[in-house]
Amino acid sequence: MTTLTRKDWILLILLTLFWGINWPIMKIGVQDFPPLSFRTLSMLGGLPTIWLAARLQGASLAIPAGRARDLAWLAVPNMLIWHSFMILAVKLLASGRAAILGYTMPVWATLFALAFFGERLVRSAWLGVACAFAGALLLLSSEFSTLAGNPLGTVFALVAAAGWGYGTVVMKRSSINMPTISLTFWMLALTTLVMAIAATLLESAAWQWPTPAAWAAIVYNALLIFGFAHVVWFKLARTLPPVASSLSVMMIPVLGVFSGAWFLGETPHWQDYAAMGLILVAMSTVLLKPKDAAHK
Repeated sequence: MTTLTRKDWILLILLTLFWGINWPIMKIGVQDFPPLSFRTLSMLGGLPTIWLAARLQGASLAIPAGRARDLAWLAVPNMLIWHSFMILAVKLLASGRAAILGYTMPVWATLFALAFFGERLVRSAWLGVACAFAGALLLLSSEFSTLAGNPLGTVFALVAAAGWGYGTVVMKRSSINMPTISLTFWMLALTTLVMAIAATLLESAAWQWPTPAAWAAIVYNALLIFGFAHVVWFKLARTLPPVASSLSVMMIPVLGVFSGAWFLGETPHWQDYAAMGLILVAMSTVLLKPKDAAHK
């Protein structure tokens, strides 16, 4: 098993921190600004950072012959579905609640691996699926029962998580021979193009100059989420022990809930805490699998 170096630990901690506190930051960004346009501007800002990092690393940005279509198909679930539906969910939901639902992703990945690739699930994985389903239903029922609730936001978050889960399964089986940073650059570039078209068609009537707070959120997402976190995540997920990257993933929704309470004054309800507990149990069953169970 790969041993974590000091650099790995630092990157993992920064990744968890940056992604965790980004949930209330995204909420601030879309409070008075159209969500798809916010995401598009963030992506546009992130692309030059990734391009520069690739150049400094000496990584080729060339797409292997005949693999452009495969690359596009990877971008759809990993980038387009995840980012478009999740930013719409953040607009409609409390940031902590969106974070909890977004990180049902590992459970979706497990289900897609079962449905499309014939992987067998151990008993603990089925428990995880049940816990994640119960947590999502709890939050969905809470949204329906609240006069100001937005059940559509819950649906958007689940669609985003399912897209990312499927994309993760497909990514692990991809045979595209490209450096991780180059693959990330082109997936993000294709997604940015589609998001820009969607934002123009759907939100141009609501365009306005972003407030200083929205600009701060855009810059944070451009540099630290797209320019740093995405590249680091794809790299660490390929090289680190699964338990290490899994624990990082599990901490992100917890940080999302409590940073939302701290920065935005959001008040988590018992349903949020219960759902967070259920989904953390679900994530632990599918991410922290015993070594022997993973090969059954």
